[in-house]
Amino acid sequence: MRVIFFGTSEFAVPSLEALAAAASSQTVVMCVTQPDRPRGRGLGVAPSPVKRAAARLGLPLMQPERLAAALFQGLPHEVGVVAAYGQLIPQEVLALPTQGMLGVHPSLLPKYRGAAPVAWAILNGEATTGVSIFKLNKRLDAGELLLQETVPIEAGEDAHTLTARLARCGAQTLLRTLEMLAAGRIRVHAQDESRASLAPKLTKAQGEIDWQKPAEVIERLVRATVPWPGAATAWRGGSLKIVSAGLGEHRAQKAVPGTVVDVTADSLAVAAGQGTLIIREVQPAGKRRMGVREFLAGHPIKVGDILGVVSD
Repeated sequence: MRVIFFGTSEFAVPSLEALAAAASSQTVVMCVTQPDRPRGRGLGVAPSPVKRAAARLGLPLMQPERLAAALFQGLPHEVGVVAAYGQLIPQEVLALPTQGMLGVHPSLLPKYRGAAPVAWAILNGEATTGVSIFKLNKRLDAGELLLQETVPIEAGEDAHTLTARLARCGAQTLLRTLEMLAAGRIRVHAQDESRASLAPKLTKAQGEIDWQKPAEVIERLVRATVPWPGAATAWRGGSLKIVSAGLGEHRAQKAVPGTVVDVTADSLAVAAGQGTLIIREVQPAGKRRMGVREFLAGHPIKVGDILGVVSD
């Protein structure tokens, strides 16, 4: 089948690559991605990951500021595929493909509809998540389901790593869906609205660490907020992001939450409301992430120091 692909972020790249590799059965007639935006610390204008992938794969590309049906006149296609495009698809464009507009979503819909399903699955302590291929409609992530694949969340896995795994799984699930759709073997079913939940993009404030909470909750926050917005705490008048952490043994002696209770060459142990968080990697404000050993070389921390909550 002929496909128009809509995608922008790194999550969309494996799906585009899979479609390009399956050229004998699927033909990408156009890639659509967001216009070049300021990206990175220097905020220089840079192409999206999908734009770079399309150039590498030799695929046609357009970058409209706004989508409209007129953009796709003269581009016959049976299917549209949307993966992390970053913009709602208007109804006039949704109606164009004869076989529908399919979304690749990193959750088991109707759970975690929205922009940050991976982060919320980790935050909520889910043991599994997955990918869903569904038909887009005018409601957010609420269309009919075509195919789903369950994926376990590995111990200690952060949102960045899990998103990459789900992207690869989503690509293969998408290909299976298209093959079944072309063969007329797909079974479409509605989402169960009673099980629906939302997963909006995390705010910077939601990344602030509350040391009164149990260490296991803080550890999930650390994993869920990599790479955005990061789990942050106040330290010596500034902000310090905790990038990698684990759980320590429950402390026998009571300490004020946020207190450093142990310092080793490669880790810091910090008391939480319940239990202890073992910090392994940090990122000081305006600097790159680094291991605790490197951080301590220039920023001495001793037992009894207290980390606090970042506030605007």
